[in-house]
Amino acid sequence: MEGDSLHSLSTRLTRRTDGSSHILRHTQDSQGSFFSLGKASRDPMKMVCQRGCVRLFLVSTIAWMMLILTALLFHVWSCRSEISFFATLCRKDSKVLVILDTRGLSPKLQHRCSIPLADDPDAIEIPGRTLDILPKNLSYITVDTESLTLFGGHQSWSDRENSFKLNETMKVHCGFIENGGAEMDNVDANYAKKCKFVVASGIFDGYDTPHQPTNISRRSQKLFCFLMVVDEVSLDFIKQNVSVRVDKNGGNWVGIWRLVTLRNTPYDEPRRNGKVPKILTQRLFPQAQYSIWIDGKMELIVDPLLILERYLWRGKHTFAIARHKHHKSIYEEADAIKRRKRYARPLVDLHMKIYVYEGMEPWSLKKRTFSDVPEGAVIIREHTAINNLFSCLWFNEVNLFTPRDQVSFGYVVYRLGDAFKFHMFPNCEYNSLFILHKHTREHSSAVEWVKNMSEFKGKKSSELRETRGGLGLWRPYPADLSSVRLPEVSRSSPAG
Repeated sequence: MEGDSLHSLSTRLTRRTDGSSHILRHTQDSQGSFFSLGKASRDPMKMVCQRGCVRLFLVSTIAWMMLILTALLFHVWSCRSEISFFATLCRKDSKVLVILDTRGLSPKLQHRCSIPLADDPDAIEIPGRTLDILPKNLSYITVDTESLTLFGGHQSWSDRENSFKLNETMKVHCGFIENGGAEMDNVDANYAKKCKFVVASGIFDGYDTPHQPTNISRRSQKLFCFLMVVDEVSLDFIKQNVSVRVDKNGGNWVGIWRLVTLRNTPYDEPRRNGKVPKILTQRLFPQAQYSIWIDGKMELIVDPLLILERYLWRGKHTFAIARHKHHKSIYEEADAIKRRKRYARPLVDLHMKIYVYEGMEPWSLKKRTFSDVPEGAVIIREHTAINNLFSCLWFNEVNLFTPRDQVSFGYVVYRLGDAFKFHMFPNCEYNSLFILHKHTREHSSAVEWVKNMSEFKGKKSSELRETRGGLGLWRPYPADLSSVRLPEVSRSSPAG
């Protein structure tokens, strides 16, 4: 009995011990499970948060990139769109398009695009004249002391250099030296005195006949003088091929165009003669306040008052010209001139070497202009002192070197720096200003086919060298150009 009691007590103690051990193990397991669960519960959350942040960042970046890409594509598309509403939203002169075009990423350029013109010429307010700041007083050298009188004068290298130094009062060479040629008949000079707004054009050596402008408002017909400058050969050619009306004062008219005859053309080369009215419009028509130049083979199809409002007054510009369709660097343009045989190759090279030596760099994005090469067939300007000076200096380069004015334009812009401000508008708008007609015949002169300098020393050298223009190419330059190397040119377009 006593043994049974002891056995029962031992059994209870054993069970109690086992129970305690079980409880302790349960507690330890519970605690271990709790801490393990807590650790496990923290790590996945942290990983989820980290992954979430990374995904959010990537999604946001992709969204922004898509947004920017969409905006960029819309910008490019709107600039190429033929829908006028979208075309007007585009800034065709934006840096975006310039950079894309430079990188070869721009879409194919349109030949024509919409021009955001004002609706009504009659509603346009003509602003006051722009004040002259520098120079304030500009006059011209008109007398040459040399025995052989030249239209452009005998400008020395030092004269040329000094002409680029701006002062309040300046006197420069600007063509029209007395007895140098390009004399205007009195009847035409008297008519031009009343012209404050001018649309000017020119035909030389009988290469064209006048094309009548269209879409001209009555206000513009009264406001503008349409002056077609011709030489005597072209006047005879026009009289033989179209109807010419003679007014009571003896003036010759073809439709809306008043023919203005220049007697005694100043140069041997017709291309160079054509630069006189084109670049020196302010000298031919000194009373003019505004002028629009268009080449003789063009038919103007936009009202000239709308042109002035769009390209000058709206943006507060005083000089506007279009960008070249293919070239931005003058060295690209010079290379194309040689390939297309537009002037003697060695003389083009010499011209460009002078510009390289004088610090003219190829065009790049760091320059302030959209291009160094214009489409010179349309020039829109207010005749301010700085614009008149620019025209004189531009003409002097054409007079001294090659008659290819597109390569000289960028150089004069470079020399005048920030003093000369101008608007360079898109080429597709330029092509929307006119209809282009073919010349009645193609021009070609022997000098254009010259390949090397030795050809100028042969028996036919007298037939190749101009006697009254381009003389700076034959005058010793005051520096050694033998080590000058022309910049490499990448031919961006087969059109040249």
